Amino acid sequence: MKIYTKTGDKGTTSLYGGTKVNKDHIRIESYGTVDELNSYIGLIRSYPLDSILYDQLISIQKDLFNIGAELATPSDKVMLANGQPRLKVMIDESAIETMEHWIDAIDAELEVMTHFILPGGNQASSHAHVARCICRRAERLIVALGHEETVRPEIAKYVNRLSDYLFTIARKIAKDNAHEDIKWIPGE
Repeated sequence: MKIYTKTGDKGTTSLYGGTKVNKDHIRIESYGTVDELNSYIGLIRSYPLDSILYDQLISIQKDLFNIGAELATPSDKVMLANGQPRLKVMIDESAIETMEHWIDAIDAELEVMTHFILPGGNQASSHAHVARCICRRAERLIVALGHEETVRPEIAKYVNRLSDYLFTIARKIAKDNAHEDIKWIPGE
């Protein structure tokens, strides 16, 4: 199989199931941004991390592929005629609960926040902050897509929680590397 197909040369692409749309369609923007986020999480994994964070990030990357697959499927094709899901794995409440458990466990190790903090720390924590911003953009695009077509609420909820997770690991990575949070105090 060749890496190039030439089918997108005229500005269109096919969704899962064969429906053609323009490459600037909100659906393409949403799953393209999820793909960008997935790649950025791969960048975070390239830094020395504790094995728990590393494994969590691998799990999240797999979830993001599943989200991308669902977003690449027109809403009228997500379910088969027999009522069964077309995709083998679809994000559900248990994935969201797992993410919340991870956030709570990591947050318990961190200093209680009393102010907003400036994004930064070392390179790994700074990249986690950038990933959080990409995640927020993905969330906005998924919400916008939901105004035009049906998007399962679990997808937006998972991505929303993922941005909280990325913020939390940014703080943890900074702390693990002896970088203190720098508080933003209005007026200073």
